[in-house]
Amino acid sequence: MGVRLMVVDDHRLHAEALASALKLRGHRVLAAAAPAAGAAELVISRAPEVCLLGTAAPAEPGIFDPVARVKRERPQVAVLVLGPVPSPRGIAAAFAAGASGYVRHDERIEGVERAIMKARAGEAAVAPALLQGAFGELLNPAAQPDDEGQRLLQMLTPREVEVLVRVADGEDTRLIAAGMGIAPSTARTHVQRVLMKLGVGSRLEAAALAARTGLLDRAGASIP
Repeated sequence: MGVRLMVVDDHRLHAEALASALKLRGHRVLAAAAPAAGAAELVISRAPEVCLLGTAAPAEPGIFDPVARVKRERPQVAVLVLGPVPSPRGIAAAFAAGASGYVRHDERIEGVERAIMKARAGEAAVAPALLQGAFGELLNPAAQPDDEGQRLLQMLTPREVEVLVRVADGEDTRLIAAGMGIAPSTARTHVQRVLMKLGVGSRLEAAALAARTGLLDRAGASIP
């Protein structure tokens, strides 16, 4: 039997792609996207069985406040945090706020579905490999952890950063060209360069990678 669930994420393209994949597997998806500021209100009003709540910065103070509010007002809702590879502090903060589990942005759909079923059953849903990595970091902390999002952002020109943000917002080549005041052929070239630099084969993969690494949040801050 399908699960009544929600996918709530700042980045519409990523949220809708995941929601569509879950619908194809027989689940009832109530909503696909919402601004982070309104995530808790949306979940509380719809009261799904399980909510996948996206975040790009699991170690940022207060990032899991929406989780805590949902659990306070709708304790029956199981909340799964969807985000990049977290630090041990990030995992601890998610569970401390009341999350039922943590799922990586780049997890395969089968893994996401397993986490959903565990969460609905009242079990903790976090991949053993993720826990192992987190405990490994606790025991052997890196002096200067690699910031993949920042590294990828430095590979892109300011114009390519804007293109990536528009791709993640679901704009096609025509909309990108109109929004940036350039020819469609030029927009297409920019998109191809972004895909090449990020090492991905599609716009959807580019959006997922950008969301997973926190690149989109850094990109948004850099665009005037």
